[in-house]
Order: sequence, then C-alpha cells, then structure tokens
Amino acid sequence: MDWLQKSDEEVSLAASSSHLGWERLQQVLGASVKSNAEGNHLSVHCWFGNPPPITPQPEAVRLLAPGAADDAACVERWLFLDTETTGTKGDTGMSPFLVGLAWWEGGGLEVEQLLMREAREERSVLVAIAERLAERPVLVTYNGKSFDWPLLKMRYRRMRRISLPPLMAHLDFLHPARNLWRSRLGSAKLSHLERHVLGWDRGADIIASRIPRTYLEFVCRGNADGLIPVFQHNQMDLRGLAGVATRVLTLLGDDDCTGKEALDLFGASCVCERGEQRRRARKLCEQSIRSGLPAQAEGMARMALARLAKREGDVESACQVWRSAVGNSRQGYEAYEQLASYFEHKGRQPQKALETVLEALAELNRAQLEGTILSRAFLRTRARFERRRQRLERKTQKVLTSVS
Repeated sequence: MDWLQKSDEEVSLAASSSHLGWERLQQVLGASVKSNAEGNHLSVHCWFGNPPPITPQPEAVRLLAPGAADDAACVERWLFLDTETTGTKGDTGMSPFLVGLAWWEGGGLEVEQLLMREAREERSVLVAIAERLAERPVLVTYNGKSFDWPLLKMRYRRMRRISLPPLMAHLDFLHPARNLWRSRLGSAKLSHLERHVLGWDRGADIIASRIPRTYLEFVCRGNADGLIPVFQHNQMDLRGLAGVATRVLTLLGDDDCTGKEALDLFGASCVCERGEQRRRARKLCEQSIRSGLPAQAEGMARMALARLAKREGDVESACQVWRSAVGNSRQGYEAYEQLASYFEHKGRQPQKALETVLEALAELNRAQLEGTILSRAFLRTRARFERRRQRLERKTQKVLTSVS
C-alpha cells in the first residue's frame, strides 16, 4: 500500500476530503462506521430477495470440497466472499480495500461490505471478517481459492495479532462453472454467466481495471461518487456468485437428466469425475452423448466415457467406445493409441496392436493429403505412432521367431 503513504500536509488535506466522502457514502448507501478492538471501518448493509436459499445435497458439495463433512451442506454455515483490491494480481503491496460478505437470511441474500477508508483501518476490517467466518465457517467464492483467499491470508500473516478461524470447507465455483458452461458460452466470466445462465442483466457496471484508481481518488480527494459504482459492482458479484452456486449445486444434485442441455450434462460429468464420483460421472456422460452433443464435444465425451469405463474395470465397454471414436481428430488418434495399448499390454495381442497403429498411420497420411490436419499436429502425431510401430514390429518378430 505504498501509494497510500502521504506527507503530513497531504494527510491533513486528505482527511478533510475523506470526511466529506464518508458523509456522501452514508447518504447514498446508508454506510455507517463500525468499531472493534482494532479500530474503525465503514460498513454497508443491504438485502436482496433473490436468489432464494437452497438445500444442497452433501454429495454435490463434496464434489467441490472433497472430504467435507455433511454439515458443510448446511447453507446457514455459508459465507460468500468477494474482494476489491488496490491493484491487480501480481502487484506488490496489493491489499483488499473493500471486502464483500454475504449469507442467506430471511429468504434472501444479506450483504455486508467492509470498506477500509485508509491503511490503518485494515486491522479493523480483518477482525470483522474473522468474526463472520467464526459464525459461518464454510467459505464460498468464485476464483477465491487462487486470488481472494490467498491474498487475505497473506494480509492476516502480516498483521500477526489477528488470526483466522479454521474453515469447515472452501467451495469455489469457478472450475465447476467452467466445466458446465464455458464450452457452450465461450466464457466463464461471472457477469457472462449471470446474463446467459441466470437470465440477469447487470446493466451499467464499472470496468474492473478502473477500480484501484477509483479507490485512490476516494482516499486522496474524497471522491465518494466514483466509489459508489464499486460498491454496486461488488454487490452484483456476490449476488451472481450466490446465483451460480445455486444453479451448479442444483444441477449436480439432480438425478433427473430430462430436458437438460447436453453440454451441461457433459460438464456435470466432468465435475463428478474430478470429484471421484465415477459412477455418476459415467451416467451423465452417457446421457450427454445420447442428448446430442456438438461434434467436438462428442469426441471429448466419448474419450471421457471410455476413460471412466476403464477405471471401473469395464475394459470391454471402453474398447467399444474407442472403436467408435477413431478417426482424424485429436480424440480419434487418442482412441487409436488406447486401443493399441490395450491390445499390446492387456490383450496380449501385439499383432492386433500393430494393425491398429498401421490403421492410425494410414488415417494420418490420408488427412495430410486432404489437407485436413495441421502440419505440426501431423508430424507430432506421426512420430508418436512411428515409435510405437517400431516397438511392436520388434515384439511381433520375437513372437514369430519363438513360435518357429
């Protein structure tokens, strides 16, 4: 926070400007000054009637937090968190100046936003966060595992006297959302999911890259009007997070696949596979293929289905899927390799493995002549199959020699 360090004269001018800014925030947002053992900070409370709270299945929650106790599915223990920071990821001295917290209460979403009006108020903000986490120890974020939470933990370590209570679980919805919707929508940005998955429209929203500068103008000049859109942006992020969490857990916890998008079913299968729920992952993957996936996604789904069958020991089904997937595509050549590997190592049929490799090489040559494969991909894939061909030829020759 070096850019917040000022001379005595600057501090006096900033204090006068900031006081006017605080009054403006109190007037427009209903902000109030909160105090605790470490000092003061500004707090804003608001409530939203949607999304309504849900009752997630413990197994669906464990897909996001493997090993989590059943109590982690109790939404009364959940605390949504989103931060606005003094810089972008990787900036030295970066700190969260606004921390948005939310929880389900009264049939809707209660939001509390903690503003650090100057550097010394960081301690007070950190104490308030710790108090909320002690009440609701299941942390819920969107990309918080790699950004918000590590940043906060670093700030707590620097403050030393203030400690974080232990989390019961940390549910982060970025990766499940990517698995479910990025292939269909092209983006897993939260505002994009709000529009295309939840059917919400944020309307006017501040550009994220402008937020650090907007806070600096508030600290130095008391420009509260510029900071108001930052509060609103943070509120929308919290509402979007709660909405996406509801949609993800509803989809993952619902055994009825009727009427669901094929890509959503495949995405849910990927989430289940990552969470080691292989039987459910296989069922969803099969259903996604039957529901009519786009060509590229279908190739990926077939390879995933074969992988799941193989892990369950159902090698016969895996081989059937691989045979149906072979062809001129990344997944198609992977299917050739999987079949060759099976015939060589499990089936003890090196000759059949060699025939599969030769079939793959013929497919590659045909694709090159037709111009349906990139030169780099052709060379890389051919080299892989040539190495396998040479090894298999040596192996089959040994078998023939030993027989004769």
